[in-house]
Amino acid sequence: MLHATNINQYYGGSHILRDVSLTAQLGQVTVILGRNGVGKTTLLKSLMGLVPIKSGEITLDGQKIDHATPYERARAGIGFVPQGREIFGRLTVEENLRMGLAYKSASTPIPAELFELFPVLHQMRARRGGDLSGGQQQQLAIARALAPRPRVLILDEPTEGIQPSIIKDIGRVIRMLADRGDMAIVLVEQYYDFAQELADAYVVMERGAVIAQGAGKDMKANEVRKLVAI
Repeated sequence: MLHATNINQYYGGSHILRDVSLTAQLGQVTVILGRNGVGKTTLLKSLMGLVPIKSGEITLDGQKIDHATPYERARAGIGFVPQGREIFGRLTVEENLRMGLAYKSASTPIPAELFELFPVLHQMRARRGGDLSGGQQQQLAIARALAPRPRVLILDEPTEGIQPSIIKDIGRVIRMLADRGDMAIVLVEQYYDFAQELADAYVVMERGAVIAQGAGKDMKANEVRKLVAI
């Protein structure tokens, strides 16, 4: 579904991503792990087109998208949930969800499935996003990315600052979406146990490069936890 091959990216003179390759398959959760500052968020932003790559190739369904704009990638089927959520605090929950449908016709309804996945959003659909708890805002950010029915969902640390009960809800939704088989999920996560539980495939980064990768079921045997321990 989504392939990145030999991605290189620089900030000024600093070489941030070094020949990074990644594959995200339909029906799978691909988890990206690594200590802080190794380039995980930069990789996600590169996949979404928020930062340009210096060299390499990114394809979606076999079509090159490495020069496409972020909105072109969104229309092609990539949904992005950024670190820090970045919801619109002054807009209501319903208005935030409609922002996820911005490139579709005004008559496009909000998918009812979003409220089934996150029932609290239906209860609070008239409340301003800024008045929600951190966990509720994260659910809103994920639902907004899901509104246009993407084929690839990219999430940057969705458990950051979230209470345990909502972490479980988010994990349940991610697993459910992957198990349907029509979506590829790319997840950057610092909470190791959460990542291991969800991972169908894993990638470990260090100093901007991939140093290990494999099947999620092999993470314990391959002692991946030691590779990302601080």
